[in-house]
Amino acid sequence: MILVTVGTNEAPFDRLLHVFEASPPEEELLVQHGPSSIRPPGATCVDYLPYDELAEAIRRARVVVTHAGVGSIMTALANGNRPVVVPRLRRFGEAVDDHQVELGHRLHEEGLVTLVERPEDIGAALDATTSARPLELGPDRRLVAELVDFVQAHSRAQHLRPGA
Repeated sequence: MILVTVGTNEAPFDRLLHVFEASPPEEELLVQHGPSSIRPPGATCVDYLPYDELAEAIRRARVVVTHAGVGSIMTALANGNRPVVVPRLRRFGEAVDDHQVELGHRLHEEGLVTLVERPEDIGAALDATTSARPLELGPDRRLVAELVDFVQAHSRAQHLRPGA
């Protein structure tokens, strides 16, 4: 099964879901679409999944495709799945800034995610996922410290923005 989740962001992520609408995979597809209006043919589509159901779906999935949100990525990793991440972009109105690009690159460098910057390139990532090394998570204090610093810096930046 392929699980596609756009997280809980209030902005649609049609750019990601359009790929699965235009070219549905030949396996079971579960799509958590949030505010997006796209419903890929043949997919089981839900607005949102309760956390426990999302975690169970992640454990069952062959691959998880998600936006590059911290919560979605960490939930996938915590449930044994190295996700394929597609960052939301400001220029498409998918996010307030491009912090997901930075996070996606950093976690890709660590081997924790497969970064796909253009949704139309997802097919190759889905094929490659079956041959990816098994997910082995262990304590990495350096990465944890860097993630905390990253989140805090972006949190402060959001609070300093006029009208934020």
